[in-house]
Amino acid sequence: MTDAVHPLVVAVWQAASTPRDVDANLAALDAVAARAAADGAHLLITPEMYVSGYNIGDAMAGIAARQPLERVRRIAERHRIAIIAGGPELLDPAEADPAETTPAHADPGRPVANAAWFIDDTGEVLARHRKIQLFGELDRDLFVAGDAPLTIAEFRGHRIAILICFDVEFPETVRAAALAGADLVAVPTAQMEPYGFVNEHVIRVRAWENSVFVAYANQHGPDGELRYVGRSVIADPFGAHVVQADSAGEALIFGDVDRIARERARRQNPYLDEVRTALFRSGERT
Repeated sequence: MTDAVHPLVVAVWQAASTPRDVDANLAALDAVAARAAADGAHLLITPEMYVSGYNIGDAMAGIAARQPLERVRRIAERHRIAIIAGGPELLDPAEADPAETTPAHADPGRPVANAAWFIDDTGEVLARHRKIQLFGELDRDLFVAGDAPLTIAEFRGHRIAILICFDVEFPETVRAAALAGADLVAVPTAQMEPYGFVNEHVIRVRAWENSVFVAYANQHGPDGELRYVGRSVIADPFGAHVVQADSAGEALIFGDVDRIARERARRQNPYLDEVRTALFRSGERT
């Protein structure tokens, strides 16, 4: 159990997926999970769509049908470390919102979500988040949007919310997590050029304005016409970068999620206590 004396140790893995090669990606994940656990981490966070690769077009549904989540569960159990991993998730057609346009590369009968799975250190799935804010044609050609605005789970005495990439750039998402008591917002991402300012500035602002830790795990390097910016980061509730990776190359960075620090930040910056929420509710007017 983690507590004020023993915070939750989080490892953020900056990595480059091998497109369409689940075996290679999971072999690398197995190795880094062993390393993170040996270095004392309780939770490892991978980049967005790490398991399959991101920019892989019509291969997505086929990979999702192979249920890579089950193999990630075995890695977590083997190394006794919780993992939040990004990958494709095949949906039942009934789960797809009929208002959503069918992605261009998808089989209409086999919709796919851009997902992140939270697996604990026994291999149990605690939560799964499906990206709610699809980014441009890249996402809309591949995925259907999730419809759960908040995904949060308890692990080792901490409340951990999950968002994916573009989700965290909307202030409403992190505010909802903070109001639900999140200590940490975990964000698998595939942030690309020219949006490095999100890593440098937006993440620390989201942490500060909501008095939460934010852990942002990015891909790096080229991916077809895309180039990921790296710079994975853990930001604390005071808006400081606890640690940040370089723009290029693989990295494994560590940070402590300390509830005492979060409570101290809330006293210093009482936004959550003072915001007049009722003024902003739909249909209400002053």
